[in-house]
Amino acid sequence: MVASCAPTNLSSVTPVEPEATSIDTTPPARITRVEPVRPQIELTEDLLYKLLLAEIAGHRGLLDVSVENYLSLARSTRDHRLVERAARIAVYARDDVAALAAARIWVELDPRNPDPHQVLAIMKLRSGDLDQAVTHLQDIFAYSEGASDEKLWMIANLLGSEKDKGAVLEVMDKLVASQDNSVGALYAFAHVAARLDDPERARELLEDTLELAPDNDNAALSYISILQRLDRQQEALSWLEQELARRGENDFNLRMAYARLLMEVRQYDKALSQFELLSAREPENTDISYALGLLYLQSNRLEESETLFRKLSRQDHLTDSANYYLGRIAEEKRNYNEAGAWYQGVHQGEHYFDAQVRLAMLLARAGQVDAARKHLRSIQPQSAQQALILIQAEGDMLIAAEQYEAAVAVYTRALGDRYDADLLYARAMAAEKLGRLDILEADLRTILEREPEHAQALNALGYTLADATDRYDEAYDLIKKALALRPNDFYILDSMGWVLYRLGRLDEAIEYLSKALSIRQDPEIAAHLGEVLWVRGKREQAKQVWEAALQQTPEDSRLLDVIERFNP
Repeated sequence: MVASCAPTNLSSVTPVEPEATSIDTTPPARITRVEPVRPQIELTEDLLYKLLLAEIAGHRGLLDVSVENYLSLARSTRDHRLVERAARIAVYARDDVAALAAARIWVELDPRNPDPHQVLAIMKLRSGDLDQAVTHLQDIFAYSEGASDEKLWMIANLLGSEKDKGAVLEVMDKLVASQDNSVGALYAFAHVAARLDDPERARELLEDTLELAPDNDNAALSYISILQRLDRQQEALSWLEQELARRGENDFNLRMAYARLLMEVRQYDKALSQFELLSAREPENTDISYALGLLYLQSNRLEESETLFRKLSRQDHLTDSANYYLGRIAEEKRNYNEAGAWYQGVHQGEHYFDAQVRLAMLLARAGQVDAARKHLRSIQPQSAQQALILIQAEGDMLIAAEQYEAAVAVYTRALGDRYDADLLYARAMAAEKLGRLDILEADLRTILEREPEHAQALNALGYTLADATDRYDEAYDLIKKALALRPNDFYILDSMGWVLYRLGRLDEAIEYLSKALSIRQDPEIAAHLGEVLWVRGKREQAKQVWEAALQQTPEDSRLLDVIERFNP
């Protein structure tokens, strides 16, 4: 039992980043280790008793008793197998004193075995004897089998698990220097610095590595990862662009990293062109096809996206994700029955929850509100966030079905006596549909009492006061505060334009509404801008705004109502 729970033999640990072994695979000159001869020991009653006691104690979790007896046996017998067992159990029990004592005996008996040097290196590091720690780490390097880089990664993993960051970094610097700042040493210890949460030191080491080995992909990819961790994405992009220009068009791994980073920073057009280049080189690469499908969907190239996801849906490990996105594409095309069929084909995975919610919303769209609510309530949320989404989805479908009282009841039941800004806001919006401005104002002011810089609540209350009451000055102050928090939010810009219109400041209103419409072609903003232009006497401009909006949303009730009022 004790042997099974003892730490793994670190000399055989696989490196955390095994791809790093591509840096240096030249085996060093080996120092042959000879297995020590075990002493001839008489099995006395005392020895047998201590062996049994140590094993039974370990089996029962009494590690202090097991360590005490094995250490006694190690000292009395000097059998390297018993000494090794004593050291390993002491390490497992985190008894540094006993581990150090056993390891000292072990290294005397078997000096060319790297394992006791591992124990001694860590014990010396923890006690602050860094020079001795370095000496033992160098012994590990000398006596371990394998290529140089494998040994360095073994040592890197050993150091990376220690808590004294300063001591580890100092030891690491000494080791790098002892290896003449070799590529393998620099790269391995960059990994240590990263594990010790010192990304700046890792960055420096990786830059040194790349200066010596500029074409090493593993070091390059690690460097990009560290720059992202330091929130220096633009620097990473610039570096990648320079590297790709230097290396030419054939560097697949770096181009993949570049394309993914472009997606992360939402430079979708550039990412799309990069993934298309990658796809031309490896058309059967499912990772590339998946990313390309997402980018086509994001850019509304639905046919191309659908072609890729249909192909990916035949891959067992991608079926659920592909079916989900095929459902999204069908929804975009307003093929709602087809969308529902695709969502039913999502049986597990990260998209399962959203697929089920969307399936319920499709039922509600088809007029089956009761069935949709039943389906929503059959979904088991896996988090508080998912539980909130289910409540909001039920409320949204009831509002869409004009069952406003039922929607308010759903939010009220979910709220109970607790504070939840999202649910209060949702109830306020449902109450507005009922004309219950008292509920709306109470809920929004409750939010603002707790969160005075809640931009959505400020904007919603300000807009409602401007639209449904004559409290224009109060509305203006609320919207002005919201706009200061989110100066480019098209909803808030629309609200500011609307309250300025109510205040009679028409030219200012047109300025804000025009800016809002330039950000988002929304039918309500178009309705507002057209109305203000018409009242200002700019009727042709008003008609142009309305006609452009009608081409995109010909059935929008708000747009149709304002046109009917002003241009019947």
